[in-house]
Amino acid sequence: MKLFQHATSFASIGVIAVITAFTVQKNNTHPATAANKEIIATHKVTAFQVDSKNSKLLWTAHKVTGEHAGTINISSGTLNVENKALQSGSFKLDTRSITVTDIKDADSNAKLVGHLKSDDFFAVEKHPSADFLITGIKPHGNDLYDLTGKLTIKGITNDISFPATIKVDKDKLTATAKVKIDRTKYDIKYRSKNYFENLGDKAIYDDFELDITLLANAQ
Repeated sequence: MKLFQHATSFASIGVIAVITAFTVQKNNTHPATAANKEIIATHKVTAFQVDSKNSKLLWTAHKVTGEHAGTINISSGTLNVENKALQSGSFKLDTRSITVTDIKDADSNAKLVGHLKSDDFFAVEKHPSADFLITGIKPHGNDLYDLTGKLTIKGITNDISFPATIKVDKDKLTATAKVKIDRTKYDIKYRSKNYFENLGDKAIYDDFELDITLLANAQ
């Protein structure tokens, strides 16, 4: 009889323990769920669409006897931001829109623009766009980043890296960067000293520079 009473007592204790554990577990699910919801809400990724009309890209190319400068339109792009920090992004350039801004004579200007659009340079009829895709992001604080990405020009893709400043103010984003590019890596070898001899003062340096300003709006 005593053995039966002891067994009953142990069974009762076991049932109580199970019920208690289940109750504690059930009660603890609510705070965790609420916390998760708060984290999800806090860490929402916002897509910023590039404002192609107000964004700009300035290019500068150097030669032995001087330099030329101009613009290329940014046709589209998206930058994804989480808690004011850049997470990913890409943008596209319209190579057909290339202009020259340092030559005032209309005929000379048109001649250089036509040459830049030809197969010697950007071959815009075959390759009407250039693309950049961010593949690596290293934040340094104070809106400063080191970016790595894939730049495609004339259908040729190479990795490039450069510093950038990216500021987010509510539903507005501003990104600025200066990028140096070796044109010969994209099969733009016209008058390059590394591919042609005896160019003298007609040589054009391989590196050209892009000064980029992207303005974007939250979607």
